[in-house]
Amino acid sequence: MQSTDDLAASRYARMRWNTPLSEEHAALLLQRLDVRPGARVLDLGCGWGELLLRAVAAGGVAPVATRGVGVDTDDTALARGRRLAAGRSLNRHVAFVMGEAAAWQEPADRVLCIGAAHAFGGTGAALDALATVVRPGGRLLFGEAYWDRPPTTEVEQIFGTEVTDLPGLVEAARERGWRVLHVSTADQREWDDFESTWLAGRQEWLLKYPEDPRAAGVRAELDDRLRQYVGGYRGVVGLAYLVLGR
Repeated sequence: MQSTDDLAASRYARMRWNTPLSEEHAALLLQRLDVRPGARVLDLGCGWGELLLRAVAAGGVAPVATRGVGVDTDDTALARGRRLAAGRSLNRHVAFVMGEAAAWQEPADRVLCIGAAHAFGGTGAALDALATVVRPGGRLLFGEAYWDRPPTTEVEQIFGTEVTDLPGLVEAARERGWRVLHVSTADQREWDDFESTWLAGRQEWLLKYPEDPRAAGVRAELDDRLRQYVGGYRGVVGLAYLVLGR
């Protein structure tokens, strides 16, 4: 039973956040997001909300508190976010809410939506919907995949046919009335670290519990993911971070 508990806990254990993003790059994005004291920050598809917590801390809690809300459907990730918030004395300023990102309607001054466009039905639908939750004069940090090189059929099946290239992604935002205030992309080291840490917790579990009845299934899943990455979409799919205003 203990190994089963360890397996559940290991899934994202080595990940800082569930996106290809370095500490330095994250600091740049938060600077461009420009969270002001007293702002309301919303993270849709927040996971455990590491970037949300940093955004709220950047805005400050005195003399006027910056407040944040993270919305996700993963109760395990939300529980981790609450623990992180409590450990940083931010639990009075950040709430983690179980819910669908696309159903959220309460507006905020700064909104984060990274890798969650699928919850709205795709990139275009997300950009349209997010315009209703960003307050006038506010900003959106939007993270989305794009093709860095033309994909194979197999890779396209993994990520879907709506993915476009970087110019197409930027144009999709501009056509919907967003002003593009910042563009940056995950570099190869960020991608490699993301994929490695996505695997790492369960790789360590396999080394610790090689005879567990679940080991064969976990091993097959991780090996398939590694093959897909290094032999398929590494250097083909990119992740763009756009800071948008309206």
